[in-house]
Amino acid sequence: MGCLLDGLVIKDQSGFFSVEAEDGHIYQCRLRGRLMEEAQSSDLAAIGDRVHMRILEDGTGTIESVAARTSTISRAVRTEGNRGAGGPEREQVIIANADQALFVFAATQPRPNFRLLDRFLVSGEKADLDHIVIVINKIDLDKQAKARAAFAVYAQLGYPMLYTCALSGAGIAELKARLQGRISVFTGPSGVGKTSLLNCVQPGLGRAVKQVGRVSQEGMHTTRDSALIKLDVGGYVADTPGIRNLTVWDVEPEELDAYYVDIAPYVGACRFGDCSHRSEPGCAVRQAVDTNVIHRNRYQSYLSLREELEQAYALH
Repeated sequence: MGCLLDGLVIKDQSGFFSVEAEDGHIYQCRLRGRLMEEAQSSDLAAIGDRVHMRILEDGTGTIESVAARTSTISRAVRTEGNRGAGGPEREQVIIANADQALFVFAATQPRPNFRLLDRFLVSGEKADLDHIVIVINKIDLDKQAKARAAFAVYAQLGYPMLYTCALSGAGIAELKARLQGRISVFTGPSGVGKTSLLNCVQPGLGRAVKQVGRVSQEGMHTTRDSALIKLDVGGYVADTPGIRNLTVWDVEPEELDAYYVDIAPYVGACRFGDCSHRSEPGCAVRQAVDTNVIHRNRYQSYLSLREELEQAYALH
């Protein structure tokens, strides 16, 4: 019947899984028949999953079971039409059991997009990650400390901030320490220097992540080549296409306020339980904005994203 081993899924490509056993050996596996049927509605195995596998005579394996997840970053896959036409009907798990997300932005070149950052943070809060870190790269270009001042609101919200420069090496030791021993999501908009930072952490790491961070989707078929890259200092890093695309999935408009950590504490004090925080009387959130307890830009970011979600749900 073959021996049974526990392992970590480190690569997922078109229904084939590379699973690293505790001794470091990597087995090529597929889901057993029963699990393949269940996987039609959601990904039962994804990178980051802890699995129980049976090793076959030819040296390959079958995944017999998947351990309960501590966190999940997912997106819905549109299963009909071309390039996003149709409705989201199937969950695609981008990564399971990530310990932390590091969202990388540049101090300038490109200029930081804070609405985009807020979407990253909502995605991280939705995934219920243990750690969400904001990395500000190219800090050497912030000659007048304008970027530090602009990002100060996020530090005040309690998000750890890491200021780095791939050229000078500033912050690299702390970045390496944060990655060590953890499964990390490392992502952000293009042009902010993610690859350079990863190469500072480990030579060739940025290139390896870039090669496996591809996702394409056409009609009913989704081709994915996702992987965890092992770090020399211990731990794994993955670039996650689902987060990079920045469509917030599986968040209803009415629950969005729960994922804005500055807005959430005031929701319960609103006069109406279904308050949208737009124009309802007795809105504690708007009062907190008016008294500068909640930053107005964050509030506007919330309103913009909520309107987008309402439009999306109206279509389905």
